[in-house]
Amino acid sequence: MEKKKRTPFVVFKEYLIISIGLLLYALGWSTFLIPNNLVGGGVTGISAIILYATGFSISYSYIIINGVLVLIALKVLGKQFGVKTVYAILIVSLFFKIIPGLIPAELIQDISIGNGKLLSAIMGGVCSGVGIAITFTQGGSSGGTDIIALMISKYRNISPGKLILYCDIIIIASSMLIPDDSSLGEKLAVVIYGYILITVSSYTIDLVLSGARQSIQIFIFSKQYEEIAERITSIGRGVTVIDAMGWFTKEKGKVLMVIVRRTESNYVFRIIREIDKGAFISVGNVMGVYGQGFDQIKK
Repeated sequence: MEKKKRTPFVVFKEYLIISIGLLLYALGWSTFLIPNNLVGGGVTGISAIILYATGFSISYSYIIINGVLVLIALKVLGKQFGVKTVYAILIVSLFFKIIPGLIPAELIQDISIGNGKLLSAIMGGVCSGVGIAITFTQGGSSGGTDIIALMISKYRNISPGKLILYCDIIIIASSMLIPDDSSLGEKLAVVIYGYILITVSSYTIDLVLSGARQSIQIFIFSKQYEEIAERITSIGRGVTVIDAMGWFTKEKGKVLMVIVRRTESNYVFRIIREIDKGAFISVGNVMGVYGQGFDQIKK
């Protein structure tokens, strides 16, 4: 499959999607987590701890810490990733600066503080997890442990969500060191809520990413297989033609086997419907697809 040209529209679309993902990420923190003094993982979690301990703005500490990590990632992940990550870090810092002033205090009280820390941890984890996953799909990152996860997953078949989870456990546990008037029990509760938060977040990341990458295998039984095959190849996917014979009729024919991303399946079904409404189709999920146009086998 030929590599798609990166037109200005494609680049704009990528950055727009990244921005939407980062907005969800910042909203999750600004709406549910920070108002409840909860601690999560990553650089945002470190910045939150600094905020609670010293009052230093999360938007400033976030950009400073991430700046160091970006310099390391530039060599490992390439300049293109670096540009997107620098953009993401700047955007997230901006969101952390302006979002708290845009959300009414009454709304925060009703949907976050009023519903308790447990529900806030879950909702914050979902929002931030979806935001990070959306950013990942476009080759970007919100920074911090996301950068570390992508650097490792570039060379190893390890779930990004799990990598982030392991790094974040230590960060959340360090919240016990915040000098304040909270009792030991209250500090332990914050750690527990933090672990719930990152568990929800990492699961959400894997759920969204697996949905975006999931592939399906389609078998198409049709006498008009040639026309269907030509149309499918025109959208950039390969088609394998298999000799077959119906045992009941003893009639020989051809079967098309196609592997596509789940998000591309509607195009294939529409092609089949337009050419042969009576075609017989079998669809099955596949665990992994490696090769041109799909994932690459990593060491």
